[in-house]
Amino acid sequence: MPDLFSPYTLKDVTLRNRIVMSPMTMYRSRDGLMSDFHLMLLGSRAAGGFGLVFPEQLAITAEGRTSISCGGIYDDAQVEGLARVCALIKDMGATPAVQLGHTGRKGSEAKPWDGGAQLPADDANGWQVVGPSALSYGGKANEPVHALTGPEIKDIHRAYRDAARRAVDAGFQWLELHFAHGYLGASFFSPLANQRTDAYGGSPENRRRFHLEALDAVREVWPERLPLSVRLGIDDLHDDGVTFDEALEALRAMKAHGLDFADLSLGLNTPQPQRRPFNDPGFMLAPGARVRREVGVPVGVSWNLGQPQLADRAIREELVDLVLLGRPALANPHWPLWAARELSREDPFGLVPEDWAWWLRNFRGHAPSIGWPEPPAYGGA
Repeated sequence: MPDLFSPYTLKDVTLRNRIVMSPMTMYRSRDGLMSDFHLMLLGSRAAGGFGLVFPEQLAITAEGRTSISCGGIYDDAQVEGLARVCALIKDMGATPAVQLGHTGRKGSEAKPWDGGAQLPADDANGWQVVGPSALSYGGKANEPVHALTGPEIKDIHRAYRDAARRAVDAGFQWLELHFAHGYLGASFFSPLANQRTDAYGGSPENRRRFHLEALDAVREVWPERLPLSVRLGIDDLHDDGVTFDEALEALRAMKAHGLDFADLSLGLNTPQPQRRPFNDPGFMLAPGARVRREVGVPVGVSWNLGQPQLADRAIREELVDLVLLGRPALANPHWPLWAARELSREDPFGLVPEDWAWWLRNFRGHAPSIGWPEPPAYGGA
């Protein structure tokens, strides 16, 4: 029976455990480039014991970013910085992963701590946002949306392909397409955002066409030996949005187009959801288990899995294959090490680099003084 710290193999890639640092937008890039900040952030999490480490979503075009301060993979000049990130993650014992995306009608925004409002196209830091239909997202994102034409959709698929080629050049070993959280892929999938009457709109089959063509484009250049995953929004939390049954059928279709792994999240195609499970621990585990069972692809989920006992149970009961952590990874760069202590795992220091582990295993003097208290009495129960 696997547990949170069991190795996980998919295709030719083996992760040292089932713990993933999820992509998180950090607003620290200039011209889409990685910097010393990203080396620090991602290298420390790799050193802290995470098995798979993602940078933030990387935009496939400049206009696909959330803001001008977000990362990209739309220019060959960005490969060098990404290669440095990949090399450091590998050196610290983890596997580097990349998430390709386009924010669509939710892009061109100010930083959240600067208000997060969407900037108009004529603003120096803004641009014309795009979507499947000329429907603004709402809330703070009310700027006009340009409905993509057929040829423009083809251009975006070519941008996915070119970004995947750069990901190979940079040394990433796991690639994910972001089709959730109200971004462009999620918008095409949802009737809340997609009112097209052509081959990309209307029926569920048409609304997932954008995704299948993106997968096909990436598959042209992404090595078959490396995992290809999708983060899919499986529920808009709204009666008029994406349904879970539609998501199951979409994932079956994606599997036929080369999908190796399903990373499940929410559609979030409206700022006014009718249901709000956001405070419920592990609320994505039940749908994850259904996808794993009914579609027959391995599954990872995020959302409120930062309690080690819950994360470990999700793997032990084979509800999902990987656990993705966002804010817990920000709060604690050594979350896997802490989880190992909480679960009374033998030799938790085996998760950190060998030189660190040697010093930590060989206590001198007062053992608790290194900040490593005894594990709780309940152990892994």
